[in-house]
Amino acid sequence: MSTLFRVTLLGTGVPIPRPDRFGPSTLIEAGEQTVLIDAGRGATMRLFELGVPIGRINALLLTHFHSDHTVGIPDLWLTGWLSSHFAARKGPFHVIGPVGTSTMMRHLEAAYAPDIEIRVEDEKLARENVAITVDEFASDGPVYEAGDLRIIAFAVDHGEAIKPAYGYRIEYRGRVAVVSGDTRYNENVVRYGRNADLLIHEVAMARPELLVIPHIQRILNHHTSPQEAGRIFARTTPKLAVFTHLVMLASETTSPPCVEELITATRETYAGPLEVGEDLMSFHIRDEIAVRRWTVSRQADARKTVRAPP
Repeated sequence: MSTLFRVTLLGTGVPIPRPDRFGPSTLIEAGEQTVLIDAGRGATMRLFELGVPIGRINALLLTHFHSDHTVGIPDLWLTGWLSSHFAARKGPFHVIGPVGTSTMMRHLEAAYAPDIEIRVEDEKLARENVAITVDEFASDGPVYEAGDLRIIAFAVDHGEAIKPAYGYRIEYRGRVAVVSGDTRYNENVVRYGRNADLLIHEVAMARPELLVIPHIQRILNHHTSPQEAGRIFARTTPKLAVFTHLVMLASETTSPPCVEELITATRETYAGPLEVGEDLMSFHIRDEIAVRRWTVSRQADARKTVRAPP
Protein backbone atom coordinates (compact mmCIF):
# COMPACT_ATOMS: atom_id res chain seq x y z
CA MET A 1 0.00 0.00 0.00
CA SER A 2 1.15 3.52 -0.77
CA THR A 3 2.40 5.54 2.18
CA LEU A 4 1.41 8.85 0.59
CA PHE A 5 -0.29 11.25 3.00
CA ARG A 6 -0.95 14.57 1.31
CA VAL A 7 -3.38 17.39 1.98
CA THR A 8 -4.16 19.94 -0.74
CA LEU A 9 -6.18 23.13 -0.37
CA LEU A 10 -8.41 23.15 -3.43
CA GLY A 11 -10.18 26.32 -2.35
CA THR A 12 -9.29 28.79 0.39
CA GLY A 13 -11.91 31.44 -0.24
CA VAL A 14 -15.35 32.57 0.86
CA PRO A 15 -18.61 33.40 -0.96
CA ILE A 16 -16.81 36.21 -2.85
CA PRO A 17 -16.39 34.80 -6.40
CA ARG A 18 -12.66 35.49 -6.67
CA PRO A 19 -10.79 33.56 -9.39
CA ASP A 20 -7.69 33.19 -7.22
CA ARG A 21 -9.50 31.79 -4.18
CA PHE A 22 -12.20 29.26 -5.01
CA GLY A 23 -14.76 28.00 -2.50
CA PRO A 24 -13.75 25.95 0.56
CA SER A 25 -12.60 22.44 -0.30
CA THR A 26 -9.73 20.29 0.94
CA LEU A 27 -8.35 17.18 -0.77
CA ILE A 28 -7.01 14.33 1.37
CA GLU A 29 -4.86 11.62 -0.26
CA ALA A 30 -3.94 8.80 2.11
CA GLY A 31 -2.58 5.61 0.61
CA GLU A 32 -5.17 4.42 -1.90
CA GLN A 33 -7.91 6.64 -0.48
CA THR A 34 -8.90 10.01 -1.91
CA VAL A 35 -11.50 12.05 -0.04
CA LEU A 36 -12.74 15.65 -0.06
CA ILE A 37 -13.77 17.82 2.85
CA ASP A 38 -16.45 20.20 1.53
CA ALA A 39 -17.11 21.04 -2.11
CA GLY A 40 -17.15 24.78 -2.62
CA ARG A 41 -17.23 26.66 -5.88
CA GLY A 42 -14.71 25.32 -8.40
CA ALA A 43 -13.64 22.17 -6.55
CA THR A 44 -13.89 20.07 -9.72
CA MET A 45 -11.77 22.55 -11.68
CA ARG A 46 -9.03 22.40 -9.05
CA LEU A 47 -9.13 18.59 -9.18
CA PHE A 48 -8.77 18.76 -12.95
CA GLU A 49 -5.79 21.07 -12.61
CA LEU A 50 -4.16 18.55 -10.29
CA GLY A 51 -4.89 15.66 -12.64
CA VAL A 52 -7.09 13.93 -10.06
CA PRO A 53 -10.03 12.22 -11.82
CA ILE A 54 -13.29 13.47 -10.34
CA GLY A 55 -14.66 9.94 -10.33
CA ARG A 56 -11.76 8.75 -8.16
CA ILE A 57 -13.07 10.48 -5.03
CA ASN A 58 -13.94 7.79 -2.49
CA ALA A 59 -16.03 10.05 -0.26
CA LEU A 60 -17.11 13.64 0.26
CA LEU A 61 -17.26 14.81 3.89
CA LEU A 62 -19.26 17.90 4.80
CA THR A 63 -18.53 20.25 7.69
CA HIS A 64 -21.87 22.13 7.58
CA PHE A 65 -24.51 23.30 5.15
CA HIS A 66 -23.52 26.86 4.25
CA SER A 67 -23.79 27.24 0.48
CA ASP A 68 -20.16 28.24 -0.05
CA HIS A 69 -19.18 24.79 1.27
CA THR A 70 -21.75 22.80 -0.71
CA VAL A 71 -22.43 24.62 -3.99
CA GLY A 72 -19.92 22.41 -5.82
CA ILE A 73 -21.64 19.15 -4.89
CA PRO A 74 -23.79 18.81 -8.05
CA ASP A 75 -20.73 19.36 -10.24
CA LEU A 76 -18.67 16.81 -8.32
CA TRP A 77 -21.48 14.27 -8.32
CA LEU A 78 -22.79 14.62 -11.87
CA THR A 79 -19.59 15.46 -13.75
CA GLY A 80 -17.90 12.57 -11.97
CA TRP A 81 -20.54 10.27 -13.48
CA LEU A 82 -19.64 11.02 -17.09
CA SER A 83 -17.76 8.49 -19.19
CA SER A 84 -14.80 10.75 -19.94
CA HIS A 85 -11.29 10.05 -18.66
CA PHE A 86 -11.48 12.86 -16.08
CA ALA A 87 -14.58 11.33 -14.49
CA ALA A 88 -15.84 7.74 -14.97
CA ARG A 89 -16.91 7.04 -11.40
CA LYS A 90 -17.60 3.37 -10.75
CA GLY A 91 -20.14 2.96 -8.00
CA PRO A 92 -22.30 5.36 -5.99
CA PHE A 93 -21.35 8.88 -4.95
CA HIS A 94 -20.54 8.59 -1.23
CA VAL A 95 -21.38 11.54 1.01
CA ILE A 96 -20.70 11.72 4.75
CA GLY A 97 -22.02 14.54 6.88
CA PRO A 98 -24.01 15.64 9.90
CA VAL A 99 -27.72 15.04 10.27
CA GLY A 100 -29.44 16.83 7.41
CA THR A 101 -27.10 15.55 4.71
CA SER A 102 -29.59 12.91 3.52
CA THR A 103 -32.31 15.54 3.07
CA MET A 104 -30.02 17.81 1.07
CA MET A 105 -28.84 15.03 -1.21
CA ARG A 106 -32.37 13.72 -1.73
CA HIS A 107 -33.45 17.16 -2.92
CA LEU A 108 -30.46 17.39 -5.25
CA GLU A 109 -31.45 14.04 -6.76
CA ALA A 110 -34.94 15.42 -7.37
CA ALA A 111 -33.60 18.67 -8.84
CA TYR A 112 -31.37 16.88 -11.33
CA ALA A 113 -33.68 13.97 -12.15
CA PRO A 114 -34.38 15.24 -15.71
CA ASP A 115 -30.63 15.46 -16.47
CA ILE A 116 -30.08 11.97 -15.08
CA GLU A 117 -32.90 10.44 -17.13
CA ILE A 118 -31.66 12.14 -20.31
CA ARG A 119 -28.10 10.89 -19.86
CA VAL A 120 -29.19 7.35 -19.01
CA GLU A 121 -31.26 7.25 -22.20
CA ASP A 122 -29.02 9.25 -24.51
CA GLU A 123 -25.48 8.46 -23.29
CA LYS A 124 -26.24 5.02 -21.85
CA LEU A 125 -24.61 5.96 -18.55
CA ALA A 126 -24.99 3.42 -15.78
CA ARG A 127 -27.61 4.48 -13.25
CA GLU A 128 -25.75 2.79 -10.40
CA ASN A 129 -22.84 5.22 -10.86
CA VAL A 130 -25.05 8.27 -10.27
CA ALA A 131 -26.68 6.78 -7.19
CA ILE A 132 -25.94 8.49 -3.88
CA THR A 133 -25.11 6.83 -0.58
CA VAL A 134 -25.18 8.94 2.57
CA ASP A 135 -23.75 8.28 6.02
CA GLU A 136 -24.96 10.72 8.67
CA PHE A 137 -23.61 11.33 12.17
CA ALA A 138 -24.84 13.30 15.17
CA SER A 139 -21.89 13.33 17.57
CA ASP A 140 -18.11 13.22 17.83
CA GLY A 141 -16.42 10.05 16.66
CA PRO A 142 -15.07 8.06 13.71
CA VAL A 143 -17.06 8.57 10.50
CA TYR A 144 -14.82 6.99 7.84
CA GLU A 145 -12.36 4.11 8.05
CA ALA A 146 -10.66 2.43 5.10
CA GLY A 147 -7.35 0.61 5.34
CA ASP A 148 -5.03 2.69 7.50
CA LEU A 149 -7.12 5.85 7.09
CA ARG A 150 -9.37 6.93 9.95
CA ILE A 151 -11.37 10.18 9.99
CA ILE A 152 -12.98 11.48 13.17
CA ALA A 153 -15.65 14.19 13.22
CA PHE A 154 -15.83 16.67 16.09
CA ALA A 155 -18.38 19.39 16.80
CA VAL A 156 -17.31 23.03 16.53
CA ASP A 157 -19.03 26.38 17.23
CA HIS A 158 -19.99 28.35 14.13
CA GLY A 159 -22.73 30.23 15.98
CA GLU A 160 -25.97 29.42 17.74
CA ALA A 161 -28.03 29.31 14.55
CA ILE A 162 -25.48 27.40 12.47
CA LYS A 163 -25.81 23.88 13.73
CA PRO A 164 -24.65 21.26 13.03
CA ALA A 165 -21.05 22.28 12.33
CA TYR A 166 -18.04 19.97 12.48
CA GLY A 167 -14.31 19.71 11.96
CA TYR A 168 -12.32 16.59 11.08
CA ARG A 169 -9.25 14.81 12.43
CA ILE A 170 -7.57 12.66 9.76
CA GLU A 171 -5.28 9.88 10.97
CA TYR A 172 -3.03 7.83 8.70
CA ARG A 173 -0.17 5.57 9.75
CA GLY A 174 0.71 7.53 12.84
CA ARG A 175 0.35 10.93 11.17
CA VAL A 176 -2.44 13.42 11.84
CA ALA A 177 -4.00 16.31 9.92
CA VAL A 178 -6.84 18.36 11.40
CA VAL A 179 -9.31 20.62 9.57
CA SER A 180 -11.19 22.98 11.87
CA GLY A 181 -14.22 23.64 9.70
CA ASP A 182 -15.96 26.98 10.23
CA THR A 183 -15.81 27.85 13.90
CA ARG A 184 -15.33 30.41 16.60
CA TYR A 185 -12.57 29.81 19.16
CA ASN A 186 -13.46 26.33 20.34
CA GLU A 187 -12.03 23.90 22.90
CA ASN A 188 -12.92 20.92 20.73
CA VAL A 189 -10.45 22.12 18.10
CA VAL A 190 -7.79 22.18 20.82
CA ARG A 191 -8.77 18.71 22.01
CA TYR A 192 -8.70 17.07 18.59
CA GLY A 193 -5.89 19.22 17.22
CA ARG A 194 -3.33 18.70 19.97
CA ASN A 195 0.06 17.58 18.62
CA ALA A 196 -1.22 17.21 15.06
CA ASP A 197 1.32 17.20 12.26
CA LEU A 198 -0.84 19.65 10.31
CA LEU A 199 -3.57 21.91 11.72
CA ILE A 200 -5.64 23.75 9.12
CA HIS A 201 -7.81 26.49 10.60
CA GLU A 202 -10.21 29.12 9.31
CA VAL A 203 -9.68 32.80 10.10
CA ALA A 204 -11.50 36.14 9.82
CA MET A 205 -10.47 39.77 10.21
CA ALA A 206 -11.38 43.31 9.14
CA ARG A 207 -9.84 46.74 9.38
CA PRO A 208 -10.83 48.79 12.49
CA GLU A 209 -13.06 51.22 10.59
CA LEU A 210 -15.34 48.34 9.56
CA LEU A 211 -15.86 46.93 13.05
CA VAL A 212 -18.83 49.24 13.75
CA ILE A 213 -20.84 47.90 10.79
CA PRO A 214 -23.53 45.43 11.98
CA HIS A 215 -23.15 42.85 9.21
CA ILE A 216 -19.36 42.89 9.64
CA GLN A 217 -19.83 42.29 13.36
CA ARG A 218 -22.15 39.36 12.66
CA ILE A 219 -19.66 37.74 10.30
CA LEU A 220 -16.73 38.17 12.67
CA ASN A 221 -18.79 36.77 15.54
CA HIS A 222 -19.12 33.49 13.63
CA HIS A 223 -15.41 33.01 12.97
CA THR A 224 -11.99 32.95 14.63
CA SER A 225 -9.75 36.01 14.79
CA PRO A 226 -6.02 35.73 13.98
CA GLN A 227 -5.15 36.23 17.65
CA GLU A 228 -7.61 33.53 18.71
CA ALA A 229 -6.31 31.15 16.05
CA GLY A 230 -2.80 31.88 17.29
CA ARG A 231 -3.81 30.82 20.79
CA ILE A 232 -5.22 27.58 19.39
CA PHE A 233 -1.99 26.92 17.50
CA ALA A 234 0.07 27.69 20.62
CA ARG A 235 -1.98 25.27 22.69
CA THR A 236 -2.02 22.44 20.14
CA THR A 237 1.62 22.81 18.94
CA PRO A 238 1.24 21.39 15.43
CA LYS A 239 4.33 20.83 13.32
CA LEU A 240 2.71 23.25 10.88
CA ALA A 241 -0.27 25.58 11.29
CA VAL A 242 -2.11 26.68 8.14
CA PHE A 243 -4.86 29.20 7.49
CA THR A 244 -7.66 28.49 5.03
CA HIS A 245 -11.13 29.95 4.36
CA LEU A 246 -9.71 33.47 4.65
CA VAL A 247 -12.60 35.76 5.62
CA MET A 248 -10.84 39.06 4.86
CA LEU A 249 -13.65 41.58 5.05
CA ALA A 250 -13.91 44.78 3.02
CA SER A 251 -16.35 47.41 1.78
CA GLU A 252 -16.64 49.57 -1.31
CA THR A 253 -14.29 52.10 0.28
CA THR A 254 -12.16 49.96 2.59
CA SER A 255 -9.81 47.28 1.28
CA PRO A 256 -9.46 43.87 2.94
CA PRO A 257 -6.52 43.18 5.26
CA CYS A 258 -3.47 41.81 3.46
CA VAL A 259 -1.66 38.56 4.20
CA GLU A 260 1.13 40.40 6.00
CA GLU A 261 -1.40 41.96 8.39
CA LEU A 262 -2.91 38.54 9.02
CA ILE A 263 0.49 37.11 9.89
CA THR A 264 1.35 40.06 12.14
CA ALA A 265 -1.91 39.68 14.07
CA THR A 266 -1.37 35.94 14.48
CA ARG A 267 2.17 36.50 15.75
CA GLU A 268 0.72 38.36 18.74
CA THR A 269 -0.18 34.96 20.21
CA TYR A 270 1.75 32.34 18.22
CA ALA A 271 5.41 32.06 17.26
CA GLY A 272 5.52 28.63 15.62
CA PRO A 273 5.52 27.40 11.99
CA LEU A 274 2.75 29.08 9.99
CA GLU A 275 1.53 29.19 6.40
CA VAL A 276 -1.28 31.27 4.92
CA GLY A 277 -3.09 28.92 2.59
CA GLU A 278 -3.40 29.46 -1.15
CA ASP A 279 -5.44 27.52 -3.66
CA LEU A 280 -3.60 24.33 -4.70
CA MET A 281 -1.06 24.63 -1.89
CA SER A 282 -0.24 21.07 -0.79
CA PHE A 283 1.32 19.49 2.28
CA HIS A 284 3.07 16.13 2.06
CA ILE A 285 3.07 14.76 5.60
CA ARG A 286 6.03 12.61 6.58
CA ASP A 287 8.70 13.02 9.26
CA GLU A 288 8.97 16.40 7.60
CA ILE A 289 6.13 18.35 6.00
CA ALA A 290 6.88 19.38 2.44
CA VAL A 291 4.95 22.47 1.34
CA ARG A 292 4.28 23.07 -2.33
CA ARG A 293 2.92 26.31 -3.78
CA TRP A 294 1.55 27.07 -7.23
CA THR A 295 1.59 30.19 -9.36
CA VAL A 296 -1.49 31.55 -11.11
CA SER A 297 -0.44 29.55 -14.17
CA ARG A 298 -0.50 26.47 -11.91
CA GLN A 299 3.15 25.66 -12.34
CA ALA A 300 4.89 24.59 -9.16
CA ASP A 301 7.16 27.49 -8.27
CA ALA A 302 8.35 26.85 -4.73
CA ARG A 303 8.99 24.10 -2.28
CA LYS A 304 9.55 24.38 1.42
CA THR A 305 10.18 21.72 4.01
CA VAL A 306 9.06 22.05 7.62
CA ARG A 307 11.18 19.86 9.83
CA ALA A 308 9.62 17.99 12.71
CA PRO A 309 10.95 18.99 16.12
CA PRO A 310 13.42 16.52 17.68
